[in-house]
Amino acid sequence: MARVTVYDIAEKAGVSTATVSFAFRHPDRVKDDTKARILRISEELGYVPSGNARGLARGRTGTLGIYAFDMLLERPQGSGLEEDRPDASSATVNASVDGDEPDVLAYPLYVDEVLRGFELECWKSGKGILMGAASKKDDHRSVTDIAGCVDGLALMPSGYNDTLPLSMLAKTIPLVMVGVGDEKLPAAYLQCDNASGMRQIVDHLVEVHHINDMAFVGGVNGGACARGTDADDVVSRYDAFKKYLEERGLDSKGALLDDSFATSDEYMVGLCEAIGSGRLPQALVCGTDQTAFGVIRLLEEADVRVPDDVIVTGFDGILAGRLMEPQLTTVRQPMEDMGREAARMLLSRNGEPWEKAERRVFPVRLIVRGSCGCNQKI
Repeated sequence: MARVTVYDIAEKAGVSTATVSFAFRHPDRVKDDTKARILRISEELGYVPSGNARGLARGRTGTLGIYAFDMLLERPQGSGLEEDRPDASSATVNASVDGDEPDVLAYPLYVDEVLRGFELECWKSGKGILMGAASKKDDHRSVTDIAGCVDGLALMPSGYNDTLPLSMLAKTIPLVMVGVGDEKLPAAYLQCDNASGMRQIVDHLVEVHHINDMAFVGGVNGGACARGTDADDVVSRYDAFKKYLEERGLDSKGALLDDSFATSDEYMVGLCEAIGSGRLPQALVCGTDQTAFGVIRLLEEADVRVPDDVIVTGFDGILAGRLMEPQLTTVRQPMEDMGREAARMLLSRNGEPWEKAERRVFPVRLIVRGSCGCNQKI
């Protein structure tokens, strides 16, 4: 069967070849309905974008790729408690909040640890690495371009809610999706045991600290954390949180206190309202460690003491949680191991895509520290 070309797509879509090219390389220049039609037809015909086709023509490259859609986060803004914070639109890699001190909220530390494991495994196997990053959720061009230069690609697509380009790539090279729960593609999926982590947190708060009023903080319903995107991790943690509250006979109606996320335009508005009204719960269970950092910062600015006035917990177990005061109680997921496994799975395919979805679930463990009142330094 002859390879499908850009001319075939253009003819069936009723557009020019230039429009087809723009749909992949400059999607912002193509009308939404036209772009959707081109991507749908490309999917139906099994069209491989040119960058990937060039890579296939060269044979194996000896290189693996890793790609993150949130490699550089903008600094949080918008809460009434931090009006003097610099505007996020001017944030750069070297941005800081207090002089020379970097803002941990401006860097995706979870990505860093996964990347380290991926790099170590590639180094061990003598493979090269090609890294890519984007902040635009529909950045088709950069994804297809990097896919054309590697034998396999690991993705951390936070906020990337258009699966069509990925579904085409999944037919040509092996893909590993990190932190994604919805198995829509013939690819490998790596995720930690979010339900177990939430059970451990709820059990600890209830049994050790006798907490009966707790709420969740983290993007669940909108923005980059909408259901069906890479923020499946946060969504599944919230779902498990509600489930375990109900199992213990605790009220889950107000379980979601704040639905914002690290780059939200209205960052932590729900939390600020709770602080201002004096209606804070006994404990705030955060969807990620980075969310917990922002929560603790806002509480400190409002003279709310952690853990004396309110307990705060995180999820991920990134290194920065050990550097805080108080140190963050959190659930540790094996991010470096996940990066290593992503590389190993890609290497095992020798450039051949998966025929069906495969899943790996990694165990997690609760790390008890000062932010819950246990005063253990780990």
